[in-house]
Amino acid sequence: MYLKIHKSGDSTIVALCDRELIGKTLKEGNITVKITEDFYKGELISQEKAIDILSGATNINIFGKKAVSCAVECGVVDKNNVKIINEVAHAQVFRI
Repeated sequence: MYLKIHKSGDSTIVALCDRELIGKTLKEGNITVKITEDFYKGELISQEKAIDILSGATNINIFGKKAVSCAVECGVVDKNNVKIINEVAHAQVFRI
């Protein structure tokens, strides 16, 4: 999985996605999502490291079966809140 941390002022966004999804465009109905290298391709990390980072993150954007499963496993995402876009699992987390 790739994990990239984006910081802007006081805001931090963690982007996590399965390795094979980089560069893909997902289309379903009126939804189009590009999984760009610029936003998602950061460091290749283990599931253990991903869980550690996700557990403390407040704003997270996740794509892919492995990445979303990781977030569900550590309790950051409820499995009932996972969306499927063009057969790819997706979840977002916003903690205030």
